[in-house]
Amino acid sequence: MSRIVRTAADLLYPTILIFGLYIIAHGHLTPGGGFQGGAVIATGGALVIVAYSYKEVTGWLTKNVLMGQEVIGLVGFIGVGLLAFAFGQVFFFNYLNASGSLFGIPVPYGINAGELNTGGFVPLMNFAVGIEVWGGLTLVLIYMLSGLEKEVC
Repeated sequence: MSRIVRTAADLLYPTILIFGLYIIAHGHLTPGGGFQGGAVIATGGALVIVAYSYKEVTGWLTKNVLMGQEVIGLVGFIGVGLLAFAFGQVFFFNYLNASGSLFGIPVPYGINAGELNTGGFVPLMNFAVGIEVWGGLTLVLIYMLSGLEKEVC
């Protein structure tokens, strides 16, 4: 692609990344969450794949790195659920919100003022899902383009 397209992709990708992380972080307060934010960030990955060549992008992002990102997200999600067992509770018990600790601010009635720490461990689950979806969808894009790359050459 041209230098203009690459420069635009270089400028837009950090903005897309920040927007996706914003959707993930505010997923328990507004529409959105881990899946939606991860899909937005993977769209930024698609932008970079379109702006640069397939071989350049696969030099930066190998399939093993993206599969590792998926594993980290999945293990993080299940790990958050298993932490409840350490407190003698059921799987995925919201121990952070029930304990009255740092993350235990009760949700006020009416409109939420934007307190992010009212969700307990739900934001942690959103981040785990966001990491997994980001890696998974980008990996799907790379696998789809790998078949196209073999036909073109």
